[in-house]
Amino acid sequence: MQFSISKSDDYYVAEAVDFPIVTQAKTFEELISNIKEAVEVYLYDDSAEELGVVKDPSLFINFEIPAYAQ
Repeated sequence: MQFSISKSDDYYVAEAVDFPIVTQAKTFEELISNIKEAVEVYLYDDSAEELGVVKDPSLFINFEIPAYAQ
C-alpha cells in the first residue's frame, strides 16, 4: 500500500493512494504506528483477497519535504 504524507503546522497526515485510509499524528513516529493500525482496521472487516491485497501488505510511504527560500 502506498501512502502520501503531508505536514501542517501541528500534524502529519497520511492518505492511502488507492484505498480510503487516512490518519494523522503529531510526530512522524506516531504517524507510522497509526498507519499500521489504520491498515489493520481497514482490512479487518473486508477480506484482503477481495480487495486485491496480500494479508500483511508492505507499506510504501512518500513524504514530500517543502522547499524553503534561503
